Amino acid sequence: MAFGEKLHKLRKEKGLSQEALAEKLNTTRQAISKWENGQGFPETEKLLMIGNIFEVSMDYLLKDSAEQSHEREEGYYVSREMAEGYLSSVHKSTKYGALGASLLILSAVPYFVFDQDPGIYTFLILILAAIGIMALVSADFAEEDQYKILKREPLILDENYLKELTTRYEDLKKRYTAVMAIGIGSFVVAMVAFVLERKDIALGALVPYYAIFVALLAVGTYILIRTSSILEAYKLLVKNEAYINSFGFKLRNKVRKKVDNL
Repeated sequence: MAFGEKLHKLRKEKGLSQEALAEKLNTTRQAISKWENGQGFPETEKLLMIGNIFEVSMDYLLKDSAEQSHEREEGYYVSREMAEGYLSSVHKSTKYGALGASLLILSAVPYFVFDQDPGIYTFLILILAAIGIMALVSADFAEEDQYKILKREPLILDENYLKELTTRYEDLKKRYTAVMAIGIGSFVVAMVAFVLERKDIALGALVPYYAIFVALLAVGTYILIRTSSILEAYKLLVKNEAYINSFGFKLRNKVRKKVDNL
């Protein structure tokens, strides 16, 4: 069976019109018609996208065989548009998530600043905590479902785009090094202060500065959540082989398969 016949068969089985398939492939209906009639052949990028849409392997599409395999050995093709959309989504969701976590920590500050006035510090704690929870909920909504597949499949990216993305990832790591150092330093200073008081080593000398240490803890949390999440998103795309070979990835796959079989 020739490629055109397979494409026509797959499209019909999926219930897609030529116009609908053309839209998914970012091409024209005329191009789809020519491919199905054997008057042309899609470029590699479009072939990979076709494999993703119909969940078939490149072997099935390219070889003159009618045997269909749903094992996509090459993995899931990620276009430039999808990769950039995913990174943009992570930037947005982590901004809300980091802000939410930081505000929840900061909600303790009014207690130390207005410790003589329960009415004021209770009101401010509730306000900050409520805003923090709203930010965390917003972070969950900002994480788009269409990108969840990127964490479940081996990925394929255009070679030139992957090089560009790798360069951006390395530059980002260099820029974030100093920022993360500030975040870690803030976090450590705050935690050490609390431990010293907890163990009665500082003998109460640091208690008047608890509000400052809580603020440092919040700043460190924001920086670390934000930077580490963005770097992990880039790493998922750039270092995908290491990601899919990690214990966490394999464990999630096993759990998902068991759930699917229930």
